[in-house]
Amino acid sequence: MEDVACSLSARDLIFWVERKAPVWAIQVIVAIISFLETMLLMYLSYKGNIWEQIFQVSFLLEMINTVPFIITIFWPSIKDIFIPVFLNCWLAKCALENMINDVHRAIQRTNSAMFNQVIILICTLLCLVFTGTCGIQHLERAGQNLSLFNSFYFCIVTFSTVGFGDVTPRIWPSQLLVVIMICVALVVLPLQFEELIYLWMERQKSGGNYSRHRAQTEKHVVLCVSTLKIDLLMDFLNEFYAHPRLQDYYVVILCPSEMDLQVRRVLQIPLWSQRVIYLQGSVLKDQDLLRAKMDDAEACFILSSRNEVDRMAADHQTILRAWAVKDFAPNCPLYVQILKPENKFHVKFADQVVCEEEFKYAMLALNCVCPATSTLVTLLVHTSRGREGQQSPEQWQRMYGCCSGNEVYHIRLCDSKFFGEYNGKSFTYASFHAHKKYGVCLIGIKRDDNKSILLNPGPHHIMAATDTCYYINITKEENSAFIFKEEERKGRPTGGIFDGPSQLPVHSIIASMGTVAMDLQNTSPPNVSGGKLVPPTVNGTGSRRPSIAPVQEIADSASILPCDLLGDQSEDDTVFTDEKGRSSTEYVKGYPPNSPYIGSSPTLCHLLAEKAPFCCLRLDQGCMHNSFEDAKAYGFKNKLIIVSAETAGNGLYNFIVPLRAYYRPRKELNPIVLLLDNPPDNHFLEAICCFPMVYYMSGSIDNLDSLLQCGIIYADNLVVVDKESTMSAEEDYMADAKTIVNVQTMFRLFPSLSIITELTHPSNMRFMQFRAKDCYSLALSKLEKKERDKGSNLAFMFRLPFAAGRVFSISMLDTLLYQSFVKDYMILIARLLLGLDTTPGSGFLCAMKITEEDLWIGTYGRLFQKLCSSSAEIPIGLYRTESHIFTTSEVSMSVDDCEDTKDRGDESRSNDQSDYPMLRKKSMQWARRLSKKSVRWQGGSRDLSKDHAQRIAQQRLNLYRRSEREELSELVRNRMRHLGLPTSGYDEQNDHQNTLSYVLINPSHDTRLEINDIV
Repeated sequence: MEDVACSLSARDLIFWVERKAPVWAIQVIVAIISFLETMLLMYLSYKGNIWEQIFQVSFLLEMINTVPFIITIFWPSIKDIFIPVFLNCWLAKCALENMINDVHRAIQRTNSAMFNQVIILICTLLCLVFTGTCGIQHLERAGQNLSLFNSFYFCIVTFSTVGFGDVTPRIWPSQLLVVIMICVALVVLPLQFEELIYLWMERQKSGGNYSRHRAQTEKHVVLCVSTLKIDLLMDFLNEFYAHPRLQDYYVVILCPSEMDLQVRRVLQIPLWSQRVIYLQGSVLKDQDLLRAKMDDAEACFILSSRNEVDRMAADHQTILRAWAVKDFAPNCPLYVQILKPENKFHVKFADQVVCEEEFKYAMLALNCVCPATSTLVTLLVHTSRGREGQQSPEQWQRMYGCCSGNEVYHIRLCDSKFFGEYNGKSFTYASFHAHKKYGVCLIGIKRDDNKSILLNPGPHHIMAATDTCYYINITKEENSAFIFKEEERKGRPTGGIFDGPSQLPVHSIIASMGTVAMDLQNTSPPNVSGGKLVPPTVNGTGSRRPSIAPVQEIADSASILPCDLLGDQSEDDTVFTDEKGRSSTEYVKGYPPNSPYIGSSPTLCHLLAEKAPFCCLRLDQGCMHNSFEDAKAYGFKNKLIIVSAETAGNGLYNFIVPLRAYYRPRKELNPIVLLLDNPPDNHFLEAICCFPMVYYMSGSIDNLDSLLQCGIIYADNLVVVDKESTMSAEEDYMADAKTIVNVQTMFRLFPSLSIITELTHPSNMRFMQFRAKDCYSLALSKLEKKERDKGSNLAFMFRLPFAAGRVFSISMLDTLLYQSFVKDYMILIARLLLGLDTTPGSGFLCAMKITEEDLWIGTYGRLFQKLCSSSAEIPIGLYRTESHIFTTSEVSMSVDDCEDTKDRGDESRSNDQSDYPMLRKKSMQWARRLSKKSVRWQGGSRDLSKDHAQRIAQQRLNLYRRSEREELSELVRNRMRHLGLPTSGYDEQNDHQNTLSYVLINPSHDTRLEINDIV
């Protein structure tokens, strides 16, 4: 009986509560209102399916919490029945969600999915805990009568899966509630977390927002690209943050594609994670531009996708992006990269524009007449401190690495310590003496009242205090040690040779660096004949070291060179004979009458008096005007320049113009042959038919017959342009595979030919002129890795093809656009150097070879003085070619040991080692015999054995080469005979395999000149 009474008492405690009349009245009123509202909403939202609305969770909860209270009105005896009103928390959760959505809709906030999901998750957790706490506390009234806090404690411990066990439900209804709550939590919470994680991942992909507060308190630039590759990203970041004043800037990347894994890993590096923000979005959407805070950006860089098969479509996308940015943020400085020159005028409103094909073809053209122009420009537009290669044991690498740190800087004359003392002096005088005193090379100026930059305006230009000086140096003047030294002297005058107490006039000071002092009675410039620097005689005897005329402060009328653009003092103005004298062609100087695209800069060129018929432009086919069908028949006096390209695009026009510019002597014009995969259209032929000695033929570099017909054995330079159809490949860096293999074939067939190749990826230049067992290339590869580990932006610079200017990638010039953010003059100076723009009174880029007759000058400083005083030319660098000779330690190695040289190659090589040739199997036995013979001579005199070992080794090297070359030579000769071409011009033995070449930008004044140097 007691158990039954206890059971009835426990049941009463669960089903009945003590509810006072005022509380009951309030609950009834609220229930009636909620019930009526629910019925009204149900009626208004009725869509034909009543059961779908009845079985909604919110409707069921409303019925559970309202209908029992309404029933108690008519049945007062049950007014104390238990009704789970705490379930209203779930209705409150739904109401809160609707309210937040309404608020976001009212304020037009669209990026709130993440915030909403977090609110929903928090509310779900609170509702679960609240429901469990209230339910267990009520049910345990019939058990151990838990307090509200103990119930809350039990729920927290249970939902956190800790389960201490100090508080537990005692009766089965509360235990059943715990089971139900755990099941609900296991279903609801994972769904909420999954949705939250999904939104978080999507937000990570899109990159979130760049807050307005950050945009207004920090400085940032926006980089807009179609696809972001790791090479492009690292080039931009390394170059952008190389400038000290940009260290506090942030980079916001706006890209429509998802971030790939390599980019994600890089952006997680602490160096970049705090400064680079990736946003996935489109430039064409104002919403995404607002996320990037484009209107507050310091600059916007828009880069084209050069690896697209359809480059014209890529340009169209770039143009639309530029228009979208200009429309959204008209005051944001815009830096645009365009691919095709015909599209450049669409973005001429941008602050800076770089057209890839213009720069590419102009540099490739100048590489043919001014060797390694591409390397020179690439090094100038890369930020470096000249520390690359300084730990190398080889002298050329140390010199080359140090000179690579030279860049172009600017400063006003009145603010300069370098050039301030030359106010009122001639430009040539200032350039020479600034280089002599401080090692800086003054290359150009800009007048305060003129926006045009003049490169080497000549001695007739008098420096003014308001002039802006442009100079080449390792560092800018503000960071120079000369300036710090001046400040330490506290006003003490500089100890230059011109700052003495007597202040001697210019004609009675020391005339040349390191030579005897003498009074020069005649300061007129000496003759420059035949491209050689003729040494003056001293006292008519030549017994003393020749002196050089000083550079005058202000040139007189006799020393100022005439500046007649339409005249040529060294040549006939009307008739020039070519083609073995069979015909006389009349050349004139003028502007090309037909430009292939809008926006090309007019350049004064050598032109034909009458346009050539289209049929005469075809090299390999005769016509009614001539019967020549190959290059040999034309009888050209100068070596050919052959250009291999896929199509005759408008950019190819910029290859021809620099080679036909008015300042190129007519007698030195090289015939140009365009070897095209696809025939050109009439529009292109109309543009080139006015230039002399420009021909085309259909063919490809992978066809030996085409190469022979276009006259490759009579060519000095072959330019291989990267093909658009191969720029994209399924595997990264494989886009250059076909080009590299074809060039390697030509390198083996025609070793005397200078091949200039354009690659898509700079990292592939290590495969140019590849030799499988080249120990020296392995050593250079190790050096490149060391420089890359040190953080160098120019780790590839020591690769021999790049140093010699025989390989080029247009992606190397991306830094030109990036540098223009800090140096707004860099693009204009590069265009002037390459001949893309011409300014009246400005100079141009040319080359002069140092011959044996010129070695009397001695040093680069004396050469600087000689050029300034005679022809008013400003040297900016040297192109040096050195012989590579094997040392004894190398040549004494046996063939069997060649494989072991990989590990000890760095120790056994001196500073002038050559490329080790590829070994052939059929020469192995002869090589071993020669090695054994060389060992027998070691018992004699050491000097004789050393000389003999070197002689034997040279014979062995010749043996390796001969067998392979004979086969290749015979192959070429057979094809020439088959085509009916004479074989007399083919000389396979004249090659450059034992030489290396490199560029020295602005070398020191005491650098010794060597034979075959090119200035």
